[in-house]
Amino acid sequence: MALDLDGLRCFEAAASTLRFRTAAALVHLSPAAFSDRVRRLEEALGAPLFSRTTRRVALTETGERLLPWAKNALAAIQEVQSIAEGPGRPSPYELVIGTRYELGVSWLCPALEPLSRANPARTLHLFNGDTPDLLRRLEHGQLDAVVASMRLTSPRLRYATLHAEEYALVSAPPRRGELPLRRRADAAAFTLLDVAADLPLFRYFLDALPNAEPWPFARIEYLGGIGNIRRRLLDGGRRVAVLPRYFIEKDLAAGRLARRLGKVRLRSDAFRLVWRAGHPREPALVTLAAELRQLPLR
Repeated sequence: MALDLDGLRCFEAAASTLRFRTAAALVHLSPAAFSDRVRRLEEALGAPLFSRTTRRVALTETGERLLPWAKNALAAIQEVQSIAEGPGRPSPYELVIGTRYELGVSWLCPALEPLSRANPARTLHLFNGDTPDLLRRLEHGQLDAVVASMRLTSPRLRYATLHAEEYALVSAPPRRGELPLRRRADAAAFTLLDVAADLPLFRYFLDALPNAEPWPFARIEYLGGIGNIRRRLLDGGRRVAVLPRYFIEKDLAAGRLARRLGKVRLRSDAFRLVWRAGHPREPALVTLAAELRQLPLR
């Protein structure tokens, strides 16, 4: 069975983005020509690689098994090309990096320009998602790496630390006469905002206390992302949340948000660049991590 190299490139682009039009643009083909390349690869393999509906594109089981192999094969071919081109002419390559939307907008997207100047042969693509989805896509080979603060337990993952992530318990500036938030019992007058029901952000505050009992907030709202939480806090009212310091530094400096219980030193975390063990471009990912480490969070 002869596999078409262009078909493998198209498959890898589609599997990484799960958007056929976006993937077609990445490999400089029309959508019709792109779909034809993928179809011919599926015919050569004798199995479908994608499950497609009007709303969703997903890898089949065969597609998930093929993706790591395809990435390795394409990387090896690029290495052969760079040898043929001679020293001093690095072969171009692409990496798909996943991250949360807020971090992508505030830090990674502005970093693309200096990163491009540092390594013109490298093209970086960004993919937004929540942490569980990003990890799933990473392990299935749909992403080359993920930038996030997360607890890693899989032996199949490698990482490089980029920046420390500090947190603060904040609210809108308290109004005159408003009940203070000084101890656990005071929480009954406030609404807690967090991203999900397991309260992953508030846990940075709770774990810093000698007695990590749940606090009796009047209400809890799950808002799915730190951008939504910040927006809700800026509306005012008795709402509190734990947010990353880098994300709200300007709000704190301008007085739009205020720290609460500032004497409590919240637990910290770290942003990491995470990739699969044995990734064919692991040296390039290590280099990327070193470059990202030089770019301050904002």
